[in-house]
Amino acid sequence: MEHVPQEADPAPARGAGAGKVRRFAVGGGVLVVVAVLAYWLGSGGGNGEVAAPRPSPTPTPSATLTTAEVFKRVGPSVVVIQAGKSLGTGVIAAEDGTILTAHHVIKGTKDVNLTFADGTKAKAAVVSSNPKRDVAALKPAKLPEIVVPATLGGAVAVGAPVVAIGNPLGLTYSVSTGVVSGLERTTEDGDRDLGGLIQFDASVNPGSSGGPLLDARGLVIGIVVSMADPGGDDAFAGIAFAVPIGVALGGGGDGDGPPGEGPQI
Repeated sequence: MEHVPQEADPAPARGAGAGKVRRFAVGGGVLVVVAVLAYWLGSGGGNGEVAAPRPSPTPTPSATLTTAEVFKRVGPSVVVIQAGKSLGTGVIAAEDGTILTAHHVIKGTKDVNLTFADGTKAKAAVVSSNPKRDVAALKPAKLPEIVVPATLGGAVAVGAPVVAIGNPLGLTYSVSTGVVSGLERTTEDGDRDLGGLIQFDASVNPGSSGGPLLDARGLVIGIVVSMADPGGDDAFAGIAFAVPIGVALGGGGDGDGPPGEGPQI
């Protein structure tokens, strides 16, 4: 976002005592008596003991994480980017350390410096970019001892919860939450428009650009690129935008190269 860089289904648990009743059609009175007797003896009725209860079905684990769990999972993948006088955010998107960010964060400078979550500092080179989609990919000159790439992908639906992690106003590794407010949005970016964006209301501010927009499972569904700024004062107005992760990875677009060319990882 030209305004964003800062200068210098849970599966329901099954009911615990829901036993199964099986009915069999058996011909002949003798067989019925034998079946009843066998059940009575097997249940402990023959010796006055109560039968041990059968274990309840194990509830299906929920796929939804708390915000704290999302941050714990994805925080190590988030990177602070200082590009000239511009401050932004990036996210490790591949095991080789490739970082996705917003193009305008690194626009006009070759002096790109990274700080990883463990404190490791490194220079970075821009390996690909798509100005018309406002996305770029960086290659670090040095990697932390442990590289933790984020998991990319996930469905996007209006009303679904989202989490944004970034460095707004220089406050590194800040977390905010909200929902998807709309899809296929268009916003102005200087003298051109960015289209096909995810609109969301999790708080972002200058320095958040390039950070990951995550779903409730901690999957990266977008790259934060801009926020609405009707007052022109770089203040969050409750509306922000992200490039869908499929587009950021080159799944469509109108960059400087052929259609679909974008950051490749």
